[in-house]
Amino acid sequence: MTDRRRFLKGSLLGVSASMLGWGGKLAAGPMRRGAADANHAAKASAARVVSTWDFGVAANQAAWAILGKGGHALDAVEAGAQVPESDLRNHSVGKGGYPDRDGHVSLDASIMDADGSCGAVAALEHIEHPISVARRVMERTPHVLLVGEGALQFALEQGFRKQDLLTPEAEQAWHEWLKTAKYQPSINSEVHDYGRTGRPGGAHNHDTIGMLAIDAHGRMSGACTTSGMAWKMRGRVGDSPIIGAGLYVDGEVGGATSTGVGEEVIRNAGSFLVVELMRQGRSPHEACKEAVMRIVKKRREASKTLQVGFLAMNRNGEVGAYAIQHGFTYAVCDAQKQDALIPSQSVYTTSYS
Repeated sequence: MTDRRRFLKGSLLGVSASMLGWGGKLAAGPMRRGAADANHAAKASAARVVSTWDFGVAANQAAWAILGKGGHALDAVEAGAQVPESDLRNHSVGKGGYPDRDGHVSLDASIMDADGSCGAVAALEHIEHPISVARRVMERTPHVLLVGEGALQFALEQGFRKQDLLTPEAEQAWHEWLKTAKYQPSINSEVHDYGRTGRPGGAHNHDTIGMLAIDAHGRMSGACTTSGMAWKMRGRVGDSPIIGAGLYVDGEVGGATSTGVGEEVIRNAGSFLVVELMRQGRSPHEACKEAVMRIVKKRREASKTLQVGFLAMNRNGEVGAYAIQHGFTYAVCDAQKQDALIPSQSVYTTSYS
């Protein structure tokens, strides 16, 4: 198996341990030599993980269990993404996800490391943790993306267990939907405070968890996983498994992930755009806002009834987000804050839907 623990370019090693709080950034600059006695504490404080939505709080805590001990960011985002994938209360990610219009639960996921290594699966059925299959694609194949029956075949060959992902609750919701068979994505389908109350709410029509992490050695990785839009056409794939759309990481710059209506993100190569804007000198917040505004400019009327949000973190640990509709939240976890949940700024302050 490819050695995922290779060191990154020297430009990443200048991340300092000093932090300015959850909304700030890590102060850049080389660490002083001769300060070996302070290195462990300094490195621990440099680690940070962020993720989309309220259920990102629990996901971040799983990731922090690895990051806080000096573990690799890639291991952290995989472990974090597995939390909502296994949560039967979450109807937009993983095993508890709502099915397509034909009653099939299909999952999409992608994972990416700082050096550009990446893997993804799309329209994967019968496997609880698509994020882990995506990592196997990255590490054990010459490919980036496997889909459908081929992705399932690969997962089974890798030892993943086949299971029925359609839960009784999801099946009941599907039968209720069939009475009208009306397909209309809903904005901010998961209620706020999910991570604190454990109670999902709303229509649960679509959503995603995207995660970005920097470990104690300055290495960045990202992950994105979803069950896609509820009641979608069979075979529909959104932005989450598309590298450059739902997720993009460049260790020299930073990373970005998206949430919302995937078709709009794909049309704009959204996460890649955010990272490139940061490369040009924009802050994570400014880059996310510009990416959102490009969607709004092209789709002025449609944007009033759809949601897209971007979350980004640069190589220094500065975090930013922006969305079309108000209500998008993101979670931050580091040595100072273990469960910070932050509301994103948005184009519209009152939802049109």
